[in-house]
Amino acid sequence: MSNRASLPTAKPRVPQWLRILLPIVLILGWLAAAGVGGPTFGRLSSVVSNDQTSFLPSSAESTLVQQELGEFVGDDEIPAIVIVAADGRLGEGSLEALAELQADILGLDGVVEASPLVPSDDGQAAQIVALLDSSGASGEVPDLVAELRALVADAPLGDDVEAKVTGPAGFTADIGDAFAGIDGILLLVALAAVLVILVIVYRSPLLPLLVLFTSVAALCLAILVVFELAKAGVLTLSGQTQGILFILVVGAATDYGLLYTARFREALGQTRSRWQATVAALKGSFEPIIASGGTVIAGLLCLLLSDLVSNLQLGPVAAIGIATSILAGLTLLPALLLAFGRVAFWPVAPTPERPRTKPDDKGVWGAVSSLVDRRARTVWIVTALVLGAGAIGVTQLRAEGVPSSEFVVGESEARDGQELLSAHFPGGSGTPTQVLAPEARLDEVADALAGVDGVESVAAVSEESPSGTVPLPVDPASPFGAFAPTVVDGRVLLQATLAAAPDSNEAQETVREVRENVHAISPEVLVGGATATAIDTNDASQRDRALIIPIVLFVIGIILMLLLRSIVAAALLLATTVLSYYTALGVGALILQALGIPDMDPSVPLFAFVFLVALGVDYNIFLMTRVREEVALRGHRAGVLRGLRVTGGVITSAGVVLAATFAALGVIPVLFLLQLAIIVALGVLIDTTLVRSLLVPALALEIGPKTWWPSQLAREPRRSGELQREPEAVRAGA
Repeated sequence: MSNRASLPTAKPRVPQWLRILLPIVLILGWLAAAGVGGPTFGRLSSVVSNDQTSFLPSSAESTLVQQELGEFVGDDEIPAIVIVAADGRLGEGSLEALAELQADILGLDGVVEASPLVPSDDGQAAQIVALLDSSGASGEVPDLVAELRALVADAPLGDDVEAKVTGPAGFTADIGDAFAGIDGILLLVALAAVLVILVIVYRSPLLPLLVLFTSVAALCLAILVVFELAKAGVLTLSGQTQGILFILVVGAATDYGLLYTARFREALGQTRSRWQATVAALKGSFEPIIASGGTVIAGLLCLLLSDLVSNLQLGPVAAIGIATSILAGLTLLPALLLAFGRVAFWPVAPTPERPRTKPDDKGVWGAVSSLVDRRARTVWIVTALVLGAGAIGVTQLRAEGVPSSEFVVGESEARDGQELLSAHFPGGSGTPTQVLAPEARLDEVADALAGVDGVESVAAVSEESPSGTVPLPVDPASPFGAFAPTVVDGRVLLQATLAAAPDSNEAQETVREVRENVHAISPEVLVGGATATAIDTNDASQRDRALIIPIVLFVIGIILMLLLRSIVAAALLLATTVLSYYTALGVGALILQALGIPDMDPSVPLFAFVFLVALGVDYNIFLMTRVREEVALRGHRAGVLRGLRVTGGVITSAGVVLAATFAALGVIPVLFLLQLAIIVALGVLIDTTLVRSLLVPALALEIGPKTWWPSQLAREPRRSGELQREPEAVRAGA
């Protein structure tokens, strides 16, 4: 005898022809969407920008300077620094070859200007600064840098001479190379990981392919929408946002597919009608999928309040991905399973005579629910202590930013070149700090700049000077004494060369002091450049983190209260998910320190919070909506334990899938994505194995029916004495 009642077998009201036509139309519609969106994968990189300046708010000081640079120097030019160094002094042959190299560089298409050869004081190195056209008219910057590097590599500089191309253009090229595999290797690794997990979960050759096809179709539609919006200028897309979109859609769509498939399999065990099973599965999964997906979307859209454009744009881009995942999970997958029916589950297809291979109270989840039933108080206390111990690692978190030279994990010619440059020249050579000042305050501002420890030299931009600048203070006896600084709208542009590398902490401290000194002279003075951009980016990220995290908590809390119709249950889920987040962040910080990566991008904790809290609540929604359903039928205690047993396998499988997809971000050699991959994958596993499986159900038993306050379910009388055991007959599913 089945342990659950069969579904009604009355003749469905929907005509036979519509039951046949509807899945066909849905499947063909999604095939068309995938056919149009699929080819867009290769074109998405054409609308991607990794320029840090473009992600700053328009009010940022470095952004204001960048907007004015075009009046003084080319605003579509980005410097590439060719640094050449030898173990001893550079020989005459090397110097002659370098002079020829400078002429060859100037002849490259896309090179606007190339400085004369500048030897170092120790005679062991020399540099050439080449300004590249970044407008795209002569090709993309990474392609121009690749040509420049090939030219440098072929130059006969001598066997003992090392040559590198660095500077902002060099780092841009290295970042572009790091993101080059995002359209191919990232997606392949993620899909392969998901496929392996699905085969293990379902033990079926066909069903994993149907679920995976649903995820890919959702991604194709999301890519198509995002591409068109980015092409129209509505969205600004970065490489890291692109990678997160891929992973999020594959993971979320697969999770929704797992939830629907579990309901469909359960329904097939109660009826022989595929249509009735589809209707029952949609009724059982529609609310949790919509609620969990809506929660994630709401959390992501809170990023629209960000100052930093890269954070702000991730919100709608990722929200589009979640929306297409929901749409595919509730239309395409049901249509596919309706079409294939029990064949999709071959070789073990559920039937009313064989709805499941073992009763609810057997197996892993039967043992887990029995443990929670017998030792609820011990379980939640021990689990909370373990999570709290992991959260202590947050004290070791250093999320104030990382040098741009560390942005690429692994080999980076630009990073190696910067080290060579800093060894023989001031670290800021070729990448000066830009200072816009009123002409009337030129001398005061120049003196203030020169007086800052860490500023090696100061010059003013001059269109009259052959070198483009005039050293300050002006020496009338020098060859530059006759050249006046360029004045635009009563302002001049000063360039301060720093002693430290422009992406170092020392350079940031110097620029902060520069800003303090020059702002004391006049609030009209603006300080920009690469270092100032990094400062403004980090500051904006930290402001975003402080603002958005409380808002996300508030929004998700309201959604949970409305969904569960309970203040206590919503507070319970939110508190346990936040604890899980801090545990993941703490343990992740310790892991990264062990890997020799102590510093973290300031956006990582914010992104990790949005994903872990929204997705962590996702799994709790899957659990608690089913628990609420069971509580209404069986009472609080039996309902909690029954909900835990029947959702345990599917939710844990969904968590493993999502963790695997986020872990795939680690194959892209970008520090931000590596850090995010470690923390989010770890957090998802913690949430599904400890929080949702042990902490939440144990606390629900400890609190009792009051978990559902103020809804009507809270009025179930609680039995006196210690926590009562679940009756054997109820635990067996009767």
